[in-house]
Amino acid sequence: MSKNVLARIKPLRNPTASSSPKPHLKRFVNEAIRILRDPSSPQWQDSLGDHFAGAGILVSDVAHHVFDRVYDPGLALRFFHWASDRRRRNGSLGESGYSSLLKLLAKCRLFPEIELVQGSMMGEDVKPTREAVNVLIRSYADCGMVHQALRSYDAMREVCSCWPDVFACNCLLNALVNHGRMRDARRVYDEMLAREEAEGVGAVDNFSVCIMVRGLCSEGKVEEGEKMIQDRWGHGCVPNVVFYNTLIDGYVKIGNVDKAHALFKESISKGFLPTLQTFGSMIRGFCIEGKFDLVDKLITEMEERGLGVSLYIYNTIINGLYKHGREVEAVKMVENMVRSGCEPDIVTYNILIASLCKDWKLREAEGFLGKALRKGFSSNKLTCTPLILAYCRQGEYEKASNLLVDIAERGEKPDMVTYGAFIHGTILHGDIDVALTVYRKMMEKGVFPDAGIYNVLLSGLCKKSRLEAAKLLLMEMLNHNIDPDQYVFVTIVDGYARHEKIAEAKDIFEFAIRKGLNLGVVGYNAMIKGYCRLGMMKDAMSYFHGMLKERLMPDEITYTTIIDGYGKQLDLDKAMSMFSQMIMRKCKPNVVTYTSLIDGFCRSKNLDRAEDLFFEMKSSGLEPNVVTYSILIGSSFKEGRPEKAASFFELMLENNCSPNDVTLNYLVNGLIDNISSSTSEIVNIYQGKKCISLDLFRDMTLDQWAPQAAAYSVILICLCQHKMVKDALMLYDKVTKKGSLPDPVLLASLLHGIFLEGQSQAWKGLIPCNLSKEVLKVASKYSSMLDNYLYEGRSSEASYVLQTLEANHGSCDLNVHEVGVT
Repeated sequence: MSKNVLARIKPLRNPTASSSPKPHLKRFVNEAIRILRDPSSPQWQDSLGDHFAGAGILVSDVAHHVFDRVYDPGLALRFFHWASDRRRRNGSLGESGYSSLLKLLAKCRLFPEIELVQGSMMGEDVKPTREAVNVLIRSYADCGMVHQALRSYDAMREVCSCWPDVFACNCLLNALVNHGRMRDARRVYDEMLAREEAEGVGAVDNFSVCIMVRGLCSEGKVEEGEKMIQDRWGHGCVPNVVFYNTLIDGYVKIGNVDKAHALFKESISKGFLPTLQTFGSMIRGFCIEGKFDLVDKLITEMEERGLGVSLYIYNTIINGLYKHGREVEAVKMVENMVRSGCEPDIVTYNILIASLCKDWKLREAEGFLGKALRKGFSSNKLTCTPLILAYCRQGEYEKASNLLVDIAERGEKPDMVTYGAFIHGTILHGDIDVALTVYRKMMEKGVFPDAGIYNVLLSGLCKKSRLEAAKLLLMEMLNHNIDPDQYVFVTIVDGYARHEKIAEAKDIFEFAIRKGLNLGVVGYNAMIKGYCRLGMMKDAMSYFHGMLKERLMPDEITYTTIIDGYGKQLDLDKAMSMFSQMIMRKCKPNVVTYTSLIDGFCRSKNLDRAEDLFFEMKSSGLEPNVVTYSILIGSSFKEGRPEKAASFFELMLENNCSPNDVTLNYLVNGLIDNISSSTSEIVNIYQGKKCISLDLFRDMTLDQWAPQAAAYSVILICLCQHKMVKDALMLYDKVTKKGSLPDPVLLASLLHGIFLEGQSQAWKGLIPCNLSKEVLKVASKYSSMLDNYLYEGRSSEASYVLQTLEANHGSCDLNVHEVGVT
């Protein structure tokens, strides 16, 4: 509404003008309306003019009665146009008439016609009433025409010093909050408070406060919203359950579930009965935190209060259970939901499908999609997007493409999220070319990617070492006026740095800085790592000091990378200096940090210092990983200290750390390389501290067994002794070539391990029933040797099986449960 129009607003001179007309006027108005309703007569305009002229009544005297009683905006506009005819100079609608017409048009949401009427008012220098403007503000606000509503409010408030009523102000506040215009909402609210203070009238009510608190909560300013409520207690604002619901929901959304729960209990203690919304917010909060025992209590409380569990609450719980890996309970909840008479909707199926796709259970997800379709639900983008991602991860691009087609055929245009899922899935599967093809088609369809999709594509190209293509894609991104964020640049910088193209990485890093982007700690870490890989520690440290200059705090990755770089250069003094600086700056070293130092000292042949760091790491609560153990085992063997290597291996297994190929390679080669051709030297090397792995290996080699088979047998025994049979079986499969007979030593070793672990029935699937008697005889003999180490000379179940198989010529038809160990 124009400020020029609103500037002329004033109260009606006759407050009773809009009241019911006197009897003779009522008959006159009814006749005028009858003439308006019968426009079929070509003389209706003349008839209406004669009607007014004959009674000697001015249009302005009865126009507001006509508009108040006609109800039909079409007839009202017909009367307006008739009265506005310039040939009828006495035909002005007058102040009350125009105001009544504006109210009617506003209620009917005829906004273009409102503008027309306002123009006519300006030409006649007529102003609307305050009541009319209130109706206009409410109508604009209710229809989401926030700009027009605020314009009407401002013109009325600023030019005329005339205030809308609290109902109109609340409608405006609600529209502003719903459209995210909190700054404007806060201004209107503050002006309402100022009016209340200046005039002593109730300009702010419960609804005003609640609307503002809801807006603040939507921005995460829940504490500010709570303070706003507290400030209004006793000033026309009375506590109610709506306030509590708004605050509880707000605290849940910002992750402060404890505060939400405290308000929940406070509301009950003050006598407010929780509503379905209250319970829904609290249940969502507990589901986010995985506190499903408290969810169960709330469900019970709801049932006790006679509140049925809604479909929304069921969906919330099912989603929470899946996100916390409690799939079995989620399925049961769906069953409970159906039994209670609450049928799943498409949201339920979307949750199930998305969760199953995330867990790689694609066929089960397809089953739920089929159920949803059979129940008459139409799948949507939320249904198809996780399936598209899952199909692409498995390389099933045809199925993914069919889903895209299905979405399009239903009239839903695939959006950036849907295409992004397709691109992300193909890259996870390693098919960067397919991802680039989808990217091109996406652009052809008019769907333009954001920085996130470019980042995924760039990451895929960098992983495939297609760095020049990544650089071209970055240029293409810039040409499309899409500003790369720091993650895009970091991805490319890291890609070049990893592939030791440090000059190119530096160029892109500096280009990003020139564009005003701060690549953060991650970007600096990528450059530092690249220089450390190349042993260029001076350059690495220049970027480290650059971080400090930019007031970026180095993290554990920064320090660990530099420590590792110095360690590989055998500059342990500087490595320890960085380690001390790391601790001084309260950046806690992790396993990788300690492992880098241990590796450095091992490379410097200072095994004792490395061992000290190993136990220092354990005492600080960090558990060594397979890399740590492998380094120490390999270095111990290289230093000619097999007993130390064996002790680290034993410790590794005691901590349930599975060896990898590097560990096994160190163990096998270390055991073999420490053997001399002289039997006496073998004995001398492995004498000293008793170690079963070294003792067994010594006896096997003295018994003329192949050193490699003996080494693997020792490892198998050690794995099974520590109940790591799964690892032992995997190793056994690696060692025994496909299609060839198992080595008798390995066979006996694994058999002992299986019985030590208590898997009495597993041996039948391990030992072929057609083994030669000679193989079984050798295995049986060696098994008896193992009995001396493992059972202090007593016969074991493993020996009994081998001896029985030998006696029965390889027949596997025997029951181990009948074995009695003597």
